Amino acid sequence: MDAASVDGTDPADPADPDRWEGDVGLADGGSMHVRAIRPDDAERLVRFHERQSPESIYFRFFSPRPKLSSAEVERFTHVDYVNRLGLVGLIGDDLIGVARYDRYRARSDAEVAFFVDDEHHRRGVATILLEHLAVAAREAGISAFTASVLPQNRRMLGVFTQAGFAVSSRFEDGVVEVQLAIEPTPEALAAIEERAKVADARSVDRLLHPRSIAVIGASRRAGTIGHAVFHNLVANGFQGPVYPVNPDAEHVASVKASPTVLDVVGEIDLAVIAVPACEVRQVVEQCAAKRVLGLVVISSGFAEAGGDGAAAEHDLVLFARGHGMRLIGPNCLGMINTDPAVAMHATFADVEVRPGRLAISSQSGTIGAAIVDYAGRAGLGISTFVAVGNKADVSGNDLLRYWEDDDATEVVLLYLESFGNPRQFARIARRVSQRKPIVAVRISQGHRPFPTDPVTSGQPDDIGSWAEPDNWPTDATVDALLAQTGIVRVDSLTQMVHTANVLLHQPLPQGRRVAILSNSWATVQLATDACRAAGLELALISETTRAAMTDLLPPTQRRAPDHHIDVPTDVGPTAMVIALRALLDDPGVDSVMVLYTPPLSGEIGDVAEAVLDVARGRPEQAIVACFLGNRDPNLLRRGEIVIPEFPFPEESALALARVTQYADWRREPAGELPTFLDADVDAARRSVAQLLEDDPQGRWLDPVQAADLLITHGIAALPSRLVDGADEAAAAARVIGYPVALKATGLPRLAKTEAGGVSLDVHDDEEIGKAYRRMREHLGEAMRPALVQAMAAPGIECLVGLHRHPVLGDVMTLGAGGATAERLEQVAVRILPLTDTDARRLVRSSRVGPLLEDAGAASCAVIEDLLLRLGAIADAIPEIAQVRLNPVLVGPAGAAVTDVRIRLERWRPDPRPEVRRL
Repeated sequence: MDAASVDGTDPADPADPDRWEGDVGLADGGSMHVRAIRPDDAERLVRFHERQSPESIYFRFFSPRPKLSSAEVERFTHVDYVNRLGLVGLIGDDLIGVARYDRYRARSDAEVAFFVDDEHHRRGVATILLEHLAVAAREAGISAFTASVLPQNRRMLGVFTQAGFAVSSRFEDGVVEVQLAIEPTPEALAAIEERAKVADARSVDRLLHPRSIAVIGASRRAGTIGHAVFHNLVANGFQGPVYPVNPDAEHVASVKASPTVLDVVGEIDLAVIAVPACEVRQVVEQCAAKRVLGLVVISSGFAEAGGDGAAAEHDLVLFARGHGMRLIGPNCLGMINTDPAVAMHATFADVEVRPGRLAISSQSGTIGAAIVDYAGRAGLGISTFVAVGNKADVSGNDLLRYWEDDDATEVVLLYLESFGNPRQFARIARRVSQRKPIVAVRISQGHRPFPTDPVTSGQPDDIGSWAEPDNWPTDATVDALLAQTGIVRVDSLTQMVHTANVLLHQPLPQGRRVAILSNSWATVQLATDACRAAGLELALISETTRAAMTDLLPPTQRRAPDHHIDVPTDVGPTAMVIALRALLDDPGVDSVMVLYTPPLSGEIGDVAEAVLDVARGRPEQAIVACFLGNRDPNLLRRGEIVIPEFPFPEESALALARVTQYADWRREPAGELPTFLDADVDAARRSVAQLLEDDPQGRWLDPVQAADLLITHGIAALPSRLVDGADEAAAAARVIGYPVALKATGLPRLAKTEAGGVSLDVHDDEEIGKAYRRMREHLGEAMRPALVQAMAAPGIECLVGLHRHPVLGDVMTLGAGGATAERLEQVAVRILPLTDTDARRLVRSSRVGPLLEDAGAASCAVIEDLLLRLGAIADAIPEIAQVRLNPVLVGPAGAAVTDVRIRLERWRPDPRPEVRRL
């Protein structure tokens, strides 16, 4: 049963040709518009056919055919979109590829054929059209494609073999007969995902590696944006021609200007646009005619301005993508690439850029420029920098896919004000974080300006819609999203740069145990408190290390505290070196913090040199430092050997703690999505469809209905019955078995008193009758109906919740159970889907985590199993909008769900086919 039929909505009409319309990235980083073929494509199809080479025509039709007949054009452009479907790829108004299938009569397979423009071979056009056709065919009940291919047509044979589907072939009568199973196997889905990743990465690559740039709006007047962009490109030595475009100037900065981009002599890879918003569309149309490959739109006045700006931005992006161009911005600062082969500084920011290994993305151009500047002053260089502005097209997700395999980048820094597609972001960021650290600052919800940068509604290719404030993720859900993906969340730009400094120059710590080496008791105290506050563990220095230090220090300084070594100020750098080596040799030490307060001004350099000498031979352990009073950013830098140095111990501890937390995440397994063989998804879907049949706007389930739904996935609530009256309560209690609890179902929260809606440990008919009458008199209609429920064995009270966020999707929470804890709302949060590793992390990070761990591994396993099962039913039944289980009594023998609330809401699936698109 499909999801559409569960909630009573009509499934998408497979014969609707508009469902296939969208833009998709090509293998070389360009883009193409895909849609179903239409009768008005006749002239385009004729033009397309006539410009192809005789060889290509022969490969397609197995005979010379310089022109298509009227009957052929009619047949090719008139299809029923189910048994016969044609898809076309277009750039602008030019048809560059066509693919079609024709179902064999009374069979489950179809004949498939492709024809790609000679000028656009090797761009992945045929592969994309094949992916789309396969989805359409499966919707129509077609199980396989067959194709007849000439042996010489190796390119088309390669399309079939590399698609990822199961393929077989045989040679007969001079033709290769290919059969392609089109089921979405894991191998096929992985191949499609890899192609999407490559396409996105290459779209960014060709934006960051242009061979020629036009600055449209380059001004002769200093102080203007267009002038600053042109100046920065030239002054920083861009390794290609830079063309100023200005209709009112013959020269800009002594370089001949062109009135329009169409008048530029030579090809243009990248256009940087700095003209008023009202002129941008015309300029982009000219760029399309010039066949510019990519755009950076610095101009403001689009979605961020409100009004008609959002619509203008939407139309601008659709036009650019449809003409093969990807776009950074609008309302952005620009981008930088320090690769000497490129040397591109395409921004109007007046910052000095140091080459290095940091990649930076920022929505705010001002903040981005500040990060670049501060990183440079801290001695850190950048590989690439992109200020994405409104993120109307190229987003942080695209950039992450590029940086994932970028050899010039070791660490990624993100300044986030909004999420474009959080679900896709989570998937990409989790994969990237396994290879390269990502450090992020995100503006908190309480300080977010409104309106601000756009977020999408969560569909994979929405270009951007202005989110209402209640659609924004709370800080807790954002923290959960970042934590699950391994992103290092920091609270300030200073922390971002400090953390990046450690990640760039030190190995990841093997644990949380930190030792402190100092020559000042006061700094030790500051560092000790800071380490504890940051979640680091103070190392227990071994007896061997103590003995080594006892031999080296004067008799008055032979005391070696557990977690630090205090070197006296009068013994010089030699003792610091020996002490540092001893700590690094200690198996109980994962990282070392070196704190030094120079007694004499001339000694600080000698100590720094000594510490660097030790670090040079110890690449496997992390070292951070604080040399109080130091003003030299290069004090602890010697070539490739760099010890991150901070002004105060607190900053050292915080940066080291962030990196250690990331190292812990990297060491944990990624986890797997569990499969529950006892889950009855069909039964759950039937139940939900029936429950929603009379309530199209959604409904809360009564406790028995909710329990029946949960049991389909192995989550058992305590045996319960709804009753209406004292006699019914007694009868239900006898069936369930005394002792029982009597509960009011009409209260939003229950407490363990009759006034709070609960009577516990009821042992016989007389007692339950009296309890019912007392509660009915006090609570009134809240007792209609009442719930009689079996008593649960004692256990740890947990609150488990799930709700559907309009941007992030399903959010699961875990906290201490009971009415008081629920009002406090102090819960740990995770975003679904939930892996087994995610479930363990959710338990550990919750307030009940320590209690469950003290109760033993069995109790932890019980609650983790419940969390995973709840995640599974939420994934299978998208109509489940809210779940509250409180309390769940957890013990080694199992979890007793004592109170369950579930809300169902209509879910309308996206009518568009599940194909990759921008």
